[in-house]
Amino acid sequence: MSALNTAELEAITAAEIIDARGAACPGPLLEAKKGMGKIAVGDVMEVWSSDAATKSDMGAWAGKVGHEFLGVVEADGYDRVFLRRGK
Repeated sequence: MSALNTAELEAITAAEIIDARGAACPGPLLEAKKGMGKIAVGDVMEVWSSDAATKSDMGAWAGKVGHEFLGVVEADGYDRVFLRRGK
Protein backbone atom coordinates (compact mmCIF):
# COMPACT_ATOMS: atom_id res chain seq x y z
CA MET A 1 0.00 0.00 0.00
CA SER A 2 1.33 3.43 -0.86
CA ALA A 3 1.43 6.33 1.57
CA LEU A 4 -1.86 8.10 2.12
CA ASN A 5 -2.43 11.73 1.21
CA THR A 6 -2.69 14.48 3.82
CA ALA A 7 -6.51 14.52 3.95
CA GLU A 8 -6.62 10.73 4.39
CA LEU A 9 -4.02 10.88 7.16
CA GLU A 10 -5.78 13.73 8.97
CA ALA A 11 -9.02 11.70 8.95
CA ILE A 12 -7.38 8.86 10.90
CA THR A 13 -8.10 8.53 14.59
CA ALA A 14 -4.95 7.08 16.11
CA ALA A 15 -5.25 4.45 18.84
CA GLU A 16 -2.09 5.86 20.44
CA ILE A 17 -0.40 9.25 20.08
CA ILE A 18 3.26 9.47 21.06
CA ASP A 19 4.46 13.00 21.72
CA ALA A 20 8.22 12.84 21.11
CA ARG A 21 8.63 16.51 20.22
CA GLY A 22 11.95 17.84 21.47
CA ALA A 23 13.53 14.37 21.62
CA ALA A 24 16.54 13.86 19.37
CA CYS A 25 17.12 10.71 17.34
CA PRO A 26 16.75 7.88 18.30
CA GLY A 27 14.29 9.06 20.99
CA PRO A 28 11.16 9.23 18.80
CA LEU A 29 11.89 5.79 17.35
CA LEU A 30 12.35 4.26 20.80
CA GLU A 31 9.08 5.85 21.93
CA ALA A 32 7.36 4.43 18.83
CA LYS A 33 8.66 0.94 19.58
CA LYS A 34 7.22 1.16 23.11
CA GLY A 35 3.94 2.62 21.88
CA MET A 36 3.45 -0.07 19.24
CA GLY A 37 3.23 -2.65 22.03
CA LYS A 38 0.22 -0.82 23.48
CA ILE A 39 -2.02 -1.03 20.42
CA ALA A 40 -3.77 -3.89 18.64
CA VAL A 41 -2.71 -5.31 15.29
CA GLY A 42 -4.30 -3.16 12.57
CA ASP A 43 -4.55 -0.07 14.79
CA VAL A 44 -2.79 3.18 13.91
CA MET A 45 -0.23 5.00 16.01
CA GLU A 46 0.68 8.64 15.48
CA VAL A 47 4.12 9.91 16.48
CA TRP A 48 4.75 13.63 16.89
CA SER A 49 8.39 14.53 16.31
CA SER A 50 10.38 17.70 15.79
CA ASP A 51 13.45 15.67 14.68
CA ALA A 52 13.78 15.83 10.89
CA ALA A 53 15.32 12.33 10.72
CA THR A 54 12.23 10.73 12.25
CA LYS A 55 10.33 10.58 8.93
CA SER A 56 12.90 8.38 7.21
CA ASP A 57 13.75 6.44 10.37
CA MET A 58 10.13 5.48 11.02
CA GLY A 59 9.57 4.35 7.44
CA ALA A 60 12.70 2.19 7.46
CA TRP A 61 11.91 0.72 10.88
CA ALA A 62 8.28 -0.03 10.04
CA GLY A 63 9.23 -1.85 6.85
CA LYS A 64 11.91 -3.86 8.61
CA VAL A 65 9.70 -5.09 11.45
CA GLY A 66 6.45 -5.62 9.55
CA HIS A 67 4.44 -2.48 10.34
CA GLU A 68 2.97 -0.18 7.71
CA PHE A 69 4.27 3.37 7.25
CA LEU A 70 1.18 5.38 6.27
CA GLY A 71 2.79 8.77 5.79
CA VAL A 72 3.60 12.11 7.37
CA VAL A 73 1.62 15.31 7.91
CA GLU A 74 3.59 18.47 8.60
CA ALA A 75 2.22 20.36 11.59
CA ASP A 76 3.36 23.61 13.19
CA GLY A 77 7.03 22.93 13.94
CA TYR A 78 6.80 19.16 14.01
CA ASP A 79 5.83 16.13 11.92
CA ARG A 80 2.91 13.78 12.55
CA VAL A 81 4.06 10.31 11.49
CA PHE A 82 1.39 7.62 11.02
CA LEU A 83 2.11 3.90 11.39
CA ARG A 84 -0.23 0.88 11.33
CA ARG A 85 0.68 -2.10 13.52
CA GLY A 86 1.28 -5.08 11.29
CA LYS A 87 1.85 -7.94 13.72
